Amino acid sequence: MRNLVIAGVMLAAATGMSARAQPPKPLTPGDIVAAAPASAWKDISPDDLLVMQMGTRRIVIQLAPAFAPVHVANIRTLARGNWWEGASVYRVQDNYVAQWGQNETEKPFPAGIVARPPHEYWRALSGIALTPLGSPDAYAPAAGFWQGWPVATSPAEGWATLPHCYGYVGVARDLAPDTGTGAELYAIIGHAPRTLDRNIAVVGRVIEGIDALSSLSRGTGTMGFYKEGAEAAVPLTSVRVASQLPAGERPRFQYLDTASATFTRYLKLRANRNDDFFKVAAGGVDLCGASVPVRKTP
Repeated sequence: MRNLVIAGVMLAAATGMSARAQPPKPLTPGDIVAAAPASAWKDISPDDLLVMQMGTRRIVIQLAPAFAPVHVANIRTLARGNWWEGASVYRVQDNYVAQWGQNETEKPFPAGIVARPPHEYWRALSGIALTPLGSPDAYAPAAGFWQGWPVATSPAEGWATLPHCYGYVGVARDLAPDTGTGAELYAIIGHAPRTLDRNIAVVGRVIEGIDALSSLSRGTGTMGFYKEGAEAAVPLTSVRVASQLPAGERPRFQYLDTASATFTRYLKLRANRNDDFFKVAAGGVDLCGASVPVRKTP
């Protein structure tokens, strides 16, 4: 009996030592986001959500008035004036963009549209307190995050711009001095074409439904335009600002506060993955590769 007791004590001690010797499981960026406290999330205003219906598919775009206020104001006015009624996705270029609007229409704009907005391709850096990316950026002297957005900057020249990341939405335009009104828009559906930064106004990002755009058939015309008479443009059923919709039908989203300690931990892990799948940590992360987490809320 005494020997059984001693054996049991030794087994328990060995089991406890084994348990204590096991290192904690490495965290993933997803673990950090899943454990984020409620205080680390920020609501997105319904005035900053553009809701597009493409048949049964819904596409939700978060607008960026802090970077392109005149273009965003135009977009809201166009949506509230039902200007996009009859609009379609008429260009889908592989590894580049899906573009929509009325495409060369003479349809008059609703009252209040600024026909030639300023070139809101960048804004002043003043007033922006960046959470640094922590890695070099190939297209700007510095980069980081502010109010939920990735931002490329030049401290010496004093400018800040939104990058052309996957899913980001820009304003189609003709050659300068045209700046586009916001009536014709595109979403990036391929590798981030950062060479467009500071050449076109970026007005937001798709936070739901980018797959509905990226999975469309590619146009076979020049630059991915659908050939008239051979390929049918994809109609948009409706385009509304979320605040136009009944309260029960409004989509609700939050973004992870990029000034929070949670985001800092998340960003560090995006650059230094050390969980079970990864054998070599990159030691850095691209500005477009560190996407700001966004979640749907009830």
